[in-house]
Amino acid sequence: MSLITDSLKGALRIGQTARTLSGTGVNWVLGERPPTPQLLRETFEKLGTTYIKLGQFVASTPSIFPDEYVEEFQRCLDNTPPIPFKTIRKLLIKELDRPPYQIFSEIDPTPLATASIAQVHAAKLITGEDVVIKVQKPGVKNILLTDLNFLFVSAKLLEMIVPKLSMASLADIVEEIQAGMLEECDFYKEAQNIEDFKQFLKDTGNKEVIAPKVYKHASSLRVLTMERFHGVAFTDLDSIKDYVDDPQHILITAMNTWFSSLMLSKSFHADVHAGNMMVLKDGRIGFIDFGIVGRIRPETWSSVTLFIQSITDGDYYGMAKSMMGIGITKQKINIAALAGDIEKLYKTVDRVTTMPTTQGTIDDKDVNKAMMDLIGIGKRYGIHFPREFALLLKQILYFDRYVQLLSPDHNLYSDERLVMLADPTSDI
Repeated sequence: MSLITDSLKGALRIGQTARTLSGTGVNWVLGERPPTPQLLRETFEKLGTTYIKLGQFVASTPSIFPDEYVEEFQRCLDNTPPIPFKTIRKLLIKELDRPPYQIFSEIDPTPLATASIAQVHAAKLITGEDVVIKVQKPGVKNILLTDLNFLFVSAKLLEMIVPKLSMASLADIVEEIQAGMLEECDFYKEAQNIEDFKQFLKDTGNKEVIAPKVYKHASSLRVLTMERFHGVAFTDLDSIKDYVDDPQHILITAMNTWFSSLMLSKSFHADVHAGNMMVLKDGRIGFIDFGIVGRIRPETWSSVTLFIQSITDGDYYGMAKSMMGIGITKQKINIAALAGDIEKLYKTVDRVTTMPTTQGTIDDKDVNKAMMDLIGIGKRYGIHFPREFALLLKQILYFDRYVQLLSPDHNLYSDERLVMLADPTSDI
């Protein structure tokens, strides 16, 4: 019966997709013809969850997609109208197999945040702990599977009809997207990402950084109940000064921790924007939202290490050499020429990270532009990077912005406390 129901839902979803696409086509015929990247982005947003996530994949993968599409899809926002609380309550009963009042003494019906896959509510356990509940929206996984299977078949057909497209490995790209999206739908995996990070903190003796406790008795595949942190955003310098005497110490601790996690943890946090790092009232740093993580392939670790060290040292030749090791190319590369182009671009990247910043904000557009430009240089030399490199580079650029915001008058990279790829608690 469940299989029949899922098949019917899948058929309805394909019908909805067809209607949306036909509507876009009719508007185009009637003269509504924005630039192709804009048209595609607007269509993706109308199609919903899967296509919004697909647009975000395009935006975060400049090594594969044309620059104009990457830039346009930076506008693909992952926010949707909240679903009614009565629906959330039904989902909690179904997932936790008991009435919510047996676990929670209160739940705020107004969500703290809502996105295409899930929404988050503040709550309190009957044992008194403040928590947040991340609840997956109904039918999301079925929609993802239907849409992505449809895209996979379409990609295979396109590769058969246009053999040159097989070189772009469209079907392989769809498979990679599918794996990433389905992982985001598995809250057990997100909980494991948190536990892996907590184990890394324990193994390194790092008591200045914390990740939220997961309450397993109040969690499931589609519900994740976590400790709620109370503090301020990582970029709120005025408020941070109320909690700690030395904001530089906070920044150095965060950087040492994150960079060390590249080497010592099973995965790295791949979304360190200011909303996902907090300075808590006791002065510790809280890392939250482990739905998106990256993993460095063992065969590229030495090149990644060289790349990070080269950025710190301003060694453009080392950056060029490491980019060859991280990426894939069939061309013979003139490393000196590549290093020269990186040096020219680095002045642009440096301007991005030293431009005046509005108090408490980081401009994602600047970070994305710098990331795209640097990867674009590699593309011109025939170097194709794995998506993890774009994720890695974006986080490094975020930290560059934090350096400018929290330590504008101090050369933090020459500070002996900044050890990054070593033990995050040493010399701190």
